[in-house]
Amino acid sequence: MNSIIIFFALVLSYGLTYLVRLFALHKNIIDTPNERSSHSVPTPRGGGLAIVIAFYTALLVLYFSGQLQSSVFMGLLGLSSIAVIGFIDDHKHIPARYRLVVHFAAATWSCYWLGVIPLGLGDIAVFTFLAWGGSLFYLVWLLNLYNFMDGIDGIATTEAITVLVSAAVLIIFNEHIDGILLIMLVLVAALLGFLLWNWPPAKIFMGDVGSAFLGILLASLSLVTANNGSLSFSIWLILLAVFITDATYTLLVRLLRGEKVYQAHHSHAYQYLSRQYGHKRVTMGVLLINVFWLLPLAGLVNFYSQWLMVYIVLAYTPLIMVAMKNHAGLSE
Repeated sequence: MNSIIIFFALVLSYGLTYLVRLFALHKNIIDTPNERSSHSVPTPRGGGLAIVIAFYTALLVLYFSGQLQSSVFMGLLGLSSIAVIGFIDDHKHIPARYRLVVHFAAATWSCYWLGVIPLGLGDIAVFTFLAWGGSLFYLVWLLNLYNFMDGIDGIATTEAITVLVSAAVLIIFNEHIDGILLIMLVLVAALLGFLLWNWPPAKIFMGDVGSAFLGILLASLSLVTANNGSLSFSIWLILLAVFITDATYTLLVRLLRGEKVYQAHHSHAYQYLSRQYGHKRVTMGVLLINVFWLLPLAGLVNFYSQWLMVYIVLAYTPLIMVAMKNHAGLSE
């Protein structure tokens, strides 16, 4: 039964992406290249809607078949607001301040139902406040950084697939098989259906409806596993290191230079690399780093957790060096 649900999510996502592409072409919902673009061909956007619909369709089936806890279902269901505002923003621009209100509201909803980052410091009020504040910031930042990093063909989809598969492998290794694993596999299937259209050269882009939704969804899944004991929060920080490093380093450099960080730009490390090596090679590079570098480091946390800080340093230091070498955050 579960394998059928997973396969259905893949097929549904693939078919819906085709229909969304036709709709976008008909309504002229097109990303036209400009001086800040990383692409050179006008391309329809908004394909992430197919991922969202396929994911929630499968989520409903899993819930009503009794395979999901109500708290997990409710927590993830509330994230649909991010997809809705992203869909609207793809068609008609919404000011950032209004989007941020929805972002924080969705993050609060997620923390209420799924829990906050477990600090392990007890129920003292100040620690509870820190856990809530840190969790809200984490959710909203991952949401936005994922949107920033969705700038070349296939990169956001490939990042999500490899992170989710890596997390699923580690959960299986920990022998903690439950509904959250099924959610991850369903999401991977939905992403694969879209990736068949989004792989370089992309026939459709994800758009805010997909990238922002994926960012907060991955963050929310990390809260679930951190609180149910299936996968520690630190492991997610290692698995997500590629996107966290590039987006955070680039933002800090632009802040220090006094630039308007909310304005569109093309100074991320991955964008510089894509102009030099092409979209496909950079996207493949993300895949290889995630599978052959970050996954083994995350796996070591299960065996020798006392060396956690060493693994984090090993995960992030090379990525920071890549960002520095490629002048991330600096205008050409």
